[in-house]
Amino acid sequence: MDIYKVLKERRSVRKYKSDPVPDETLKRILEAAQLAPSWSNMQCWRFIVVRDPKRKEQLAESVPDKNPAIKAIGQTAPVVIVLCADPKASGQQDNKDYYLLDSGLAMQQLMLAAHAEGLGTCWVAWFDEAKAREACAVPPDYRVVALTPLGFPEKQPSEKPRKELGEIVFTEEWGNQTKLD
Repeated sequence: MDIYKVLKERRSVRKYKSDPVPDETLKRILEAAQLAPSWSNMQCWRFIVVRDPKRKEQLAESVPDKNPAIKAIGQTAPVVIVLCADPKASGQQDNKDYYLLDSGLAMQQLMLAAHAEGLGTCWVAWFDEAKAREACAVPPDYRVVALTPLGFPEKQPSEKPRKELGEIVFTEEWGNQTKLD
């Protein structure tokens, strides 16, 4: 699949079919995440693949009731991926912790690869980290950065409006409108 098509068509999916995700497909998706760039190639991320219904229910207990992804995490998605990262295995510059960027890049590659495989995902960062840590026995040196349900979408969500380039891109300095033809 063309990369620009993947970027344009990927959506946050919260409703899934119960069909299992084949191991070969899951492996390709995880390999895509493995290829992500990171600070000094430290690859601080770790992924936990959760298929067990009881463990998925435990993870759902870490998600607030008002989070629209709670049902996908606990019930409908056949797989949940838990993204963890070791803050010490990445850099810090100007009070910026790069483990968040590094692990986010890996998760983005995972999500794009999943879409290219016909699967859906949804970045979930609104959860109780202590509860998610306990559900998956994450060591204390690691942070739980995000979760994503993973599976075949029940339906493809519609396209959401995006800001115009002129609103988000400036030339040379803040506020100089960019005109790209």
